Amino acid sequence: MIDKETFDRLMMRYSHLGTRKVEATGALLIGHAPHVAPEAWLNSTYPCLSESETVELEVLLGTTIPIEYRHFLQNISNGTNILVDELCLFGKRKNYIRNSIDATRQPFNLKDAIDEKPRNATSNMFFIGGYSWDGSKLYIDNISNRVYYCQRYDCTPLKSWNSLSEMIISETERLYSLFDINGKQIKEDEPTIPIV
Repeated sequence: MIDKETFDRLMMRYSHLGTRKVEATGALLIGHAPHVAPEAWLNSTYPCLSESETVELEVLLGTTIPIEYRHFLQNISNGTNILVDELCLFGKRKNYIRNSIDATRQPFNLKDAIDEKPRNATSNMFFIGGYSWDGSKLYIDNISNRVYYCQRYDCTPLKSWNSLSEMIISETERLYSLFDINGKQIKEDEPTIPIV
């Protein structure tokens, strides 16, 4: 399982561009990215879930959360957005209040990841997020605990990792290699997904 120190070190890669704690949601925004939009930030992390919040989420989802993802949500971050949503891991969205930009600084809803899974998905596939480039997805196999990457509408595995920790570390580093020190994509038209 990924530890908080390793995760925080990865997320803080662009801290030289600024950080901001959002009072309304507790989100930590890292790496101001005005080249994307005036209020854009490269990375976002969110306050961890309590046990009761995790149970509420499982009830909402109608399933149990795989142990490594449960650990991530409760001890590391309630979801994350990396490089302005190039890679997103979903979490528990606490509300849909949109009266300010700060109020929207929450993770994407894990329920959406589950509800929008490909039609050929099986019950042992727990969808956790994906990539903004093409809507491709990530899921954990509840039997093997491996993480798989698949297309948006087809869950046939295209790539896999032995664990959530391995996926987060390797994918974050791979994505960072495609962006410069200011968080700008080096080759703007180059896909940012794991397999092209």
